[in-house]
Amino acid sequence: MRRRSRMFCVAGIVATLVAAVPGDGNAESPRLLGKIDFPNSGSPEAQDDFIEGVLYLHNFQYREASQAFVRAREIDSDFVLAYWGEAMTYHQSLWSQQSASLGREALGRLGPTREDRAAKAPTDRERGYLQAVEVLFGMTPESRQLPKPQRDVLYRDAMRRLHESHPDDLEATALYGLSILGVGSANREYATYMKAAAVLTEVWDANRLHPGGAHYLIHSYDDPVHAVLGLPMARAYSKIAPTAPHAQHMTSHIFSALGMWDDLVSANERARKLEYAVLDGPGERSRESSHYVYWLLYGYLEQGRLQKAEELLAAARKRLSEEPLARERAYYGAMYARYLVDTEDWEAAVAMEPPEGVDIPAAHYPFSRAY
Repeated sequence: MRRRSRMFCVAGIVATLVAAVPGDGNAESPRLLGKIDFPNSGSPEAQDDFIEGVLYLHNFQYREASQAFVRAREIDSDFVLAYWGEAMTYHQSLWSQQSASLGREALGRLGPTREDRAAKAPTDRERGYLQAVEVLFGMTPESRQLPKPQRDVLYRDAMRRLHESHPDDLEATALYGLSILGVGSANREYATYMKAAAVLTEVWDANRLHPGGAHYLIHSYDDPVHAVLGLPMARAYSKIAPTAPHAQHMTSHIFSALGMWDDLVSANERARKLEYAVLDGPGERSRESSHYVYWLLYGYLEQGRLQKAEELLAAARKRLSEEPLARERAYYGAMYARYLVDTEDWEAAVAMEPPEGVDIPAAHYPFSRAY
């Protein structure tokens, strides 16, 4: 017999979330990720995990978000938005990463057909979230067989309709704004990014502790012309989510455009420290860790701290001997080129060459060698 529908209102839940610190035994530390309100039909027992998942999602910590959503649906197997959230972790729009097959698999656990899944959603609003993510992963007649760029457009339109139907739902507003950025990320046209900013400002104005509001506005203003508009969000975001590595780094996109090198370095030093703290072990790597290191090298060079930059480059070179990720190898090429061109230390061109047999899949590297 189907469970009676229920609506549990999550009002003013502050995400002072507790998680074990890797390598610290049973010690626990508060994980501050932001504050959101997200009314939903899940059971009260599943709310903490669900809200944690949404906060991680806004902070682009997709692995942690997925784990939290899985815990929520394991507590409440009919929790529609927990399945939605798990699926959304496989759409990393601004990183141009999407696994439609894994997204469909996550939604398939809720029900084998669209009709089965829709029947489990007790409100029109939750059905709207569900339908939007089905469009995104090509599970509807209009999106099936379409390539990702076209599905992204249809998803943006679905999120616009959800936002217009529920204008007080800040989660729908934030994700609609992000979907605009996702469609326009390939060409970064000012008009597209300013359209996203106009939507996302509603979230920022309503809740200055919303991680998505601050985060996505920084992306919207991520260019030298508009960066000054993003400075309040950059100042706020590191405090909104002080334990999220990406939140610490993201502020430096604004600091870089404004030439605020001390702030850029501090942001990426924090991000790097936090990122390594959450990895599973000393041999682990994440998608983002090399990104933070590249920005940190850039900051050290702009500060004139050449010794620190050289040490960072040497450490990155050492990692190349330890089964590096392709992304890590590519970032080394960018770091090598940045260091060489900025310092004109031609002896380093030889000393810092990658270990023999390590391919560097970045145009920066052969360009700097030729230069």
